[in-house]
Amino acid sequence: MTTRLIVWRHGNTDWNASHRVQGQTDVPLNELGHRQAAEAARLLATMRPDAIVASDLRRAADTAAALSALTGQAVSYDERLRERFFGAWQGLTTATVAATRPDEFARWKAGADVVGGDVETLDDLGKRVSDALQDAAALAPGGVVVVATHGAAARQGLGHLLGWPREQMRTLRALQNCHWVELTHDEGPGWQLGAYNVGAHAEQPVPPAV
Repeated sequence: MTTRLIVWRHGNTDWNASHRVQGQTDVPLNELGHRQAAEAARLLATMRPDAIVASDLRRAADTAAALSALTGQAVSYDERLRERFFGAWQGLTTATVAATRPDEFARWKAGADVVGGDVETLDDLGKRVSDALQDAAALAPGGVVVVATHGAAARQGLGHLLGWPREQMRTLRALQNCHWVELTHDEGPGWQLGAYNVGAHAEQPVPPAV
């Protein structure tokens, strides 16, 4: 019995476009983001999802709503799927963080935990998102579950779920807006990565997953 789990990054926001750190700030989709969500939803609907789960932040919830509108599946919400909490960085552009908090920024760029600024640790992020992904998958064993979440949350959560070391997680490119990851679960091999950074629209610059 194979369960398919689709981990879907939300559509574009004005803060993505301006390279501003969102974290858990509740930023809405912009016009492009709504178009991306609608376009991706048409493809995801062909998978006939048995359940849809989303972060309760608007940019992910509204992305999931586009799929719900096509499938008739209600969306359930899980705050554990929220983006990484970036503390004092939230609302700043990445250029401002680099200029005013250089030591913290350097650690972030190197894939290390940020010391200072009240930024959530990578292990805490990975565990909470991984737990939420497993609970989402349990809603439809042997079926298809779509989870709408965020860039950093998706990468760290799936890496934790697969048991990857932090260095291996860093080999994954950031997810593009409204692109997704497909994971499968079978009783024998457990969780496996089936596809990564799949989407409906053409290659584009990838906004930071923050």
